[in-house]
Amino acid sequence: MSNKLNYSRKASLSMKLTEFEVPPMQDLLIIGRGAPIGPEAVRRMAEALSPEQFSVLKVDHPKVEAVLLRKSLLEMLDRQMLLEIILGEADRLINESMVLKAELNITISIQREVELQ
Repeated sequence: MSNKLNYSRKASLSMKLTEFEVPPMQDLLIIGRGAPIGPEAVRRMAEALSPEQFSVLKVDHPKVEAVLLRKSLLEMLDRQMLLEIILGEADRLINESMVLKAELNITISIQREVELQ
């Protein structure tokens, strides 16, 4: 007989968005299409400050050109799901000339029930 009766797995996300400033590194940067710094320059900056820690993801969005995202976050959640959440929230705040930095905390909660003997 299986010890698992109920199993649920959920992710809770909280994100803080602020305008880009120095020092620039946090969990992610959202780069507007007309921002003064482009995705390639952001990638080089991230590599210089935190080698191998970030990925630049180009996106198809009217205001956003790319998102610089900490690689560890991509290991926790699906890339497309993360981008949809990030872009959905940023869309309300960003204009094409902005670069937003954001703190993104992911909390995974797992609940299991087992049969007692």
